[in-house]
Amino acid sequence: MKATEIKPDIFWVGAVDWSIRDFHGYVIPHGSTYNNYLIIDEEITLVDSVKSDFAETGIRNITNIIDPARIDNIVINHIENDHVGALDRMVDLAPDATIYITERGKLGLGRFFNISGWDIRTVKTGDELHTGKYTLRFLETPMLHWPDSMMTYIPQARLLISQDAFGQHLATTARFDDEFIECASHPELEDAVVDYYANILMPFGKLITNKIADIQELKLDIDMIAPDHGVIWRANPDRVMEMYLEMAAGKADLSVAIIYDTMWKSTEIMTQPMVQGIKDEGVEAKVIKLRATPMSVAIKEFWKSRGCLVGSPTLNNEVFPSVAEFMTHLRGLRPKDRLAGAFGSYGWSGGATKWLYGEFERMKLDTAGPGIQVQYRPSPEDMDECYQFGRKFAGEVKEYHQNYQKG
Repeated sequence: MKATEIKPDIFWVGAVDWSIRDFHGYVIPHGSTYNNYLIIDEEITLVDSVKSDFAETGIRNITNIIDPARIDNIVINHIENDHVGALDRMVDLAPDATIYITERGKLGLGRFFNISGWDIRTVKTGDELHTGKYTLRFLETPMLHWPDSMMTYIPQARLLISQDAFGQHLATTARFDDEFIECASHPELEDAVVDYYANILMPFGKLITNKIADIQELKLDIDMIAPDHGVIWRANPDRVMEMYLEMAAGKADLSVAIIYDTMWKSTEIMTQPMVQGIKDEGVEAKVIKLRATPMSVAIKEFWKSRGCLVGSPTLNNEVFPSVAEFMTHLRGLRPKDRLAGAFGSYGWSGGATKWLYGEFERMKLDTAGPGIQVQYRPSPEDMDECYQFGRKFAGEVKEYHQNYQKG
């Protein structure tokens, strides 16, 4: 994709990765983009780089506008590989450029590259770079989502370059939110935001709330948010900020996600009356079989629902491997404001359901219990009990959801 002017003399010069499906273990079925931005001013400034695989694409986009040797400044908002992978190539092409980065960013950068001889200046919140008609103001955002992270605000353009915050993993010809909605849909875009948040930013809810509060306190006039992944928010940047505040506060649908795996289908059969019981209690439900579903989708569905039932057969007195993997992913994301329960089947000895409740406790998740388990194949009586279990759990989820809404 060719360079795109997003504000007067400010260009998107990134790359679209149509084929990527795995992002450090997070399945991204719609690909992604690596966004970076070129500011043409008295001092020419590049904000971020691209993944090393796309170095030639990024360089070509820049070269179609200016000779890269003319770049005076390079701002690095985030040192993750997909944003600095091509940085050494850019420094080779613009050897006189000054790099602006946080102190932690500089320390990390030295682990990726030989930075001796590079002109690096560290910045902190409130520091500014004057490039001519534009001023770049830096805002540190540590742990959103790496210690080095920062954002760059350009007041004259009312533009916030937000690095990974407010992004989405979407490969698309659309550069802006309104363009994407026109060719796809608004729900699809918002779902991509939720998917990104759930799988990457879920642990940082309090930090996100505080940082958005800082932005609001600074009274930054923002009419465009340009993240490092996905589309740029020009039609409705307030909406994505609103979504982040809602998600950071633990917003969820009044619904139950049943996330399970099965060995000989006994655990799978148990889900059928549970769904009916949940539905009859007036709560929506979605069923996700782990080995048939990308892990990132299971995480997203967990996050979207106020309640979650995790199901597993017992294997060697332990939980089923795919369910253990899901719980490991979930534990690292440190969820909260969700009600959890467990169910499963076993042969000669149980163990999986007890293991799951132990994990819920370890994560400090609120639980409804005890869970339910059946031996071998569910009997008609077991199916009735599963129905009642689902209905009872749905009732507890409704009460839990009401308490959340009351604050």
